[in-house]
Formats: sequence, structure tokens, C-alpha cells
Amino acid sequence: MQVPLEVTYREVDKNDFIDDLIRRKAAKLEKACPHLISCRVVVALDQKQQRTGNIYRVHINMLVPPGHTLTADRKGVVAKLHEDLPPLIREAFDAANRQVRELATQQKGKTKLHPEQQTNAFVHRLFTDQDYGFIRTVDGQDIYFHRNSLLNANFDTLEIGTGVAYEATEGDEGLQASTVRVIEHKTSHVPPEQAEMQKPLGWKS
Repeated sequence: MQVPLEVTYREVDKNDFIDDLIRRKAAKLEKACPHLISCRVVVALDQKQQRTGNIYRVHINMLVPPGHTLTADRKGVVAKLHEDLPPLIREAFDAANRQVRELATQQKGKTKLHPEQQTNAFVHRLFTDQDYGFIRTVDGQDIYFHRNSLLNANFDTLEIGTGVAYEATEGDEGLQASTVRVIEHKTSHVPPEQAEMQKPLGWKS
């Protein structure tokens, strides 16, 4: 998987089988959404129950350009960790796949704009103290840009995931953006209070 993948276990003993399953599912998610910026997975003990088995939760947080935050969350009773947890993980990733596909459909259905008004890249990396950054195009190419090439926004207030339109020229060290125009500021598809999973039993900061 090329995008940053962060896997966190809360009150769950990590094992190679579970970890490998998550990484394989995340790789398939990236194929469904090649422009995925980041993917965070949390596997946590949510509630202890003595009779029927503990309740576990699998939470997936994804950042999709130009700055959309998508989440998938599943929880269920797990009596035997190695038998009952994998199906829960699969359900969560199935839900994540549906969300990125639905977002892709929505984006394709938007009214066509003039080329200079269309988002064709997003801010991928920023080095504000050195006055430059990189945008990532819709086909996955990273392109250098300088603060002076930004036309309609303050370079110091840019955020990772902001949607932009750009024009590029060949420079001494490769392709670089001659102009960068902010088209869509970083937004979220979920309320801020829901962007992070509720802390389960035994959560440690």
C-alpha cells in the first residue's frame, strides 16, 4: 500500500494474521480509490461482557481528495478473537469501499465546470518554512510548487487535502506548477464530533 496506513490496537493483542488481513483489505481499498491520501484503522475493545463475549469495534478513517473525510465503523460480539474478529474487520472495510465508491459517483455526477475551475490535484505536502510544497494530480503524480505560484490563497494557511487546479511547466529539476489556484477547500463528510471513534473501555491517550 502506497498511502500512509496507520493501524492502532486498543486493548487488543496484535497478531500477524489480523495485521495482515487489515493490510490486505487496505490495499484493496486503495485500488478502489487510487487517490486515497491516508487510511487509519483502529481495532478496539469497546465493552467487556462476561457471558456472551466482549464487544469489539473496528473504525476506519479515510482522507480522500480534495479533503473529504470518510469513516466506516462496525462493532460486534467477539467470543473467540481469531474467529470472530476477522469478519468484523471485513464488514468495516466493505462499508469503507461502499463509501469511496459512492463519493466517486457523486463527484462524477457534478456539473462540468470550465477547465480552470475544475479540481485536478490536491495539496499533498507542505514545507511552509521553505516556501514550497507538492500537489498530487488525479493520476498520482507529485508536482512541486512555490508559494509565488499560488494565485488566490495564502500559502501559510493551505491545508493538506485542499483541492486545486494547476498549470505546469518543465523546470530544471522536472515538472513544476507555474500556477496553482485553490478550487475546493478542505471539507469533511462527517461532523467533527464523529470524525474520531468514541473512546472505548481502556482507551489510553
